[in-house]
This record gives sequence, structure tokens and C-alpha cells, in this order.
Amino acid sequence: MTCKGICPRYKAQKPVGTGRYASGQRRCQICEIFIKWEGLWCPCCGYRLRTKPRNLKYKAKLRARVNAEAKTESIAINE
Repeated sequence: MTCKGICPRYKAQKPVGTGRYASGQRRCQICEIFIKWEGLWCPCCGYRLRTKPRNLKYKAKLRARVNAEAKTESIAINE
């Protein structure tokens, strides 16, 4: 599995105010870029995309954000 060079078509810009994983971006370890893609596999090299951060600090941030969004959704549904 090697990068075929078509990944720049899917390259994602860094979001302002949120994290990359929280905004739905995924990272390919082979192509070494964040891409905006809905599948589990990289469209360029076929390698599995990472959907969660590896760093403990950023994992905690993402978890806190997801929990906060879930609470606000449940409050909105109950009203």
C-alpha cells in the first residue's frame, strides 16, 4: 500500500474553533494528511483511516465535546 498521489483532492482544511476529528475529518497514516471522507478506507492508498486521536490529551478533549453535544441534544429532545 503506497500513496498514489490522488489524496490532495480530498485534503481537508483545518477547522476553526473545533478539532479535526470532531468535525468529521479522518487521518491517513500512509498519505500523512487529514481528509474529508466518509468511508473507513483511504481513497488514495486503501489504508484504514484513523477516526480518533492517539494522544491522551486530545482523546479527553474529543470525549468531553461528544458528551456535551449528547447532553444538549437530549435536552432539546425532552423539551
